[in-house]
Amino acid sequence: MAARNPLNRTLADGIRRVGFRKWYERELLSSHAHMALALISAVAMMASFEAYRGASVGEKLLNTAFVLVSAAIALWSMRRYLYLLMHAEEMANQANCPQCEAYGLLTLQDPQDRRESAQRLVPVCCKRCGFRWNLEDG
Repeated sequence: MAARNPLNRTLADGIRRVGFRKWYERELLSSHAHMALALISAVAMMASFEAYRGASVGEKLLNTAFVLVSAAIALWSMRRYLYLLMHAEEMANQANCPQCEAYGLLTLQDPQDRRESAQRLVPVCCKRCGFRWNLEDG
């Protein structure tokens, strides 16, 4: 799993503190903010290419550095966007209660077995019917 951003809570912590639906919403907002950063970086990269024409040697070196930095930021933010979006969607696909089919009405349960936490299983319980199951986070 990629390193976590301190602004993005883990699934278990998010369910515990704000609930599944708010966690999911925040993951989507964060992912789309990364997409906006990727677009801004791509525009900055194109502007640096445009400024390259007719520039002196020193300006061309500086524009080359801007292109490289903008490209690195764009690639990183696009990768982060895709990771956050796919992770949120993967968790959302598991958030329906298998018994009553309620979506996102989850409470976090304490793991009874340490092996479950090592496998990235997040034990949850349906608020509506009380059915217990594990979300596979990973």
